[in-house]
Amino acid sequence: MGSIACLAKELGHVVSGTDQNIYPPMSNQLQNLGIALDQGYKTTSIPSATDLVVIGNANISRGNPALEFVLENGVPFMSGAEWLYRFVLYNRWVVGVAGTHGKTTTTSMIAWILEEAGLEPGFLIGGLPKNFSASARIGKGPFFVIEADEYDTSYFDRRSKFLHYRPKTLVLNNLEFDHSDIFVDLEQIKEQFHLLLRTVPRNGLVIYPGTDQNLQEVISRGCWSEKQQIMDENFSGDLTAQKDGLRISWGEKDPIEFTWSLIGDHNLHNALSAIAAAQHVGVSVGISCDALKNFKGVKRRMEVIFANQNVILYEDFAHHPTAIESTLRGLRESAPRDFILTVIEPASHTMRSGYHKETLSKSSQTADHVLWYKPESISWDMTVLENDKAEIIPDLETLKKNILRRIEKEKKKIRVVIMSNSGFSGLCKDLVTALKDS
Repeated sequence: MGSIACLAKELGHVVSGTDQNIYPPMSNQLQNLGIALDQGYKTTSIPSATDLVVIGNANISRGNPALEFVLENGVPFMSGAEWLYRFVLYNRWVVGVAGTHGKTTTTSMIAWILEEAGLEPGFLIGGLPKNFSASARIGKGPFFVIEADEYDTSYFDRRSKFLHYRPKTLVLNNLEFDHSDIFVDLEQIKEQFHLLLRTVPRNGLVIYPGTDQNLQEVISRGCWSEKQQIMDENFSGDLTAQKDGLRISWGEKDPIEFTWSLIGDHNLHNALSAIAAAQHVGVSVGISCDALKNFKGVKRRMEVIFANQNVILYEDFAHHPTAIESTLRGLRESAPRDFILTVIEPASHTMRSGYHKETLSKSSQTADHVLWYKPESISWDMTVLENDKAEIIPDLETLKKNILRRIEKEKKKIRVVIMSNSGFSGLCKDLVTALKDS
């Protein structure tokens, strides 16, 4: 919704917004654009003479004071996804990126590749890509790159948001169960992905990994577009990960080798999807590789927020055990001798519900020690995660003191990874302040 506000501002509208919890980095971006932010939902949150209210899909349901004001006073409204299609996407070549993991990074990669190719794409990204000054822009060319989320559209439209976007190039990164607050099981999510495939035109392209069985099953239900599997002999069968970079092979061409700043197999897969999507819109693999050399990543995706000779502090947007495991494995491969301390807040609806409790412990085994934060909203017994190198801490102040104490006592270089898809009550900012003052 913050990115939608940026697009509306660029189109010349006067924009304001309200949310229950407003925190950086998105809040900073909106304030820098002159977009007024109202904390909490009140009847006064809707300015007088408002022409249109765009409603998101989080925290908005009947009984919400701001929503009730809109309904009672006949203020025009629509969902964010509908607004995007009607006013931004309807006449563009849409490149959509869907999947459980990697959407934000892959979308950012594609946008950057097209930018470096001189195509001046529009884009909407669910995070802040470091290669751009904002998370969204209208762009000047025909192409628009969008992060296509399977979460539902709004309180009055329970379809997945991505069904509104009508992509011509569609990347499907992966498919696992998530969003337990709106989906009962994986089958319901598969049905939404199947409906998404039905919106891709015959001359469009669906890009997906041949190793993902859930996506294979969705594709088997019907796909009326061209298909391209990544990581097979048709595109990149010789993909190899090297310690200091990538080796991209395709067809009969000579491989391209380059270095970049990202870590982990998941980012290699993201890069392949981005290269394939860019190739579909006319960008050569060579140009894509040149762009990826300078790809800086996305804020809160293993972002280094503090570093000195003894400690490196990362902030990571973690919402699923598979993403946690892949990220930590990549960090371990890049720093085999360093001590890795991982701090995890199970903040997503699915993790708070306990759905992933059997796999969460395994996801963090690569770390040397794990501190699990137990917020009040947890509805299951987190003690199942405790072992000789993992502990549960229910108090934020105690958690912060524990982290700082471990940093001070550790003899080896220590890498601290803070993982949460919420604001974590400002923990990262507090740690950076404390480390700078120490």
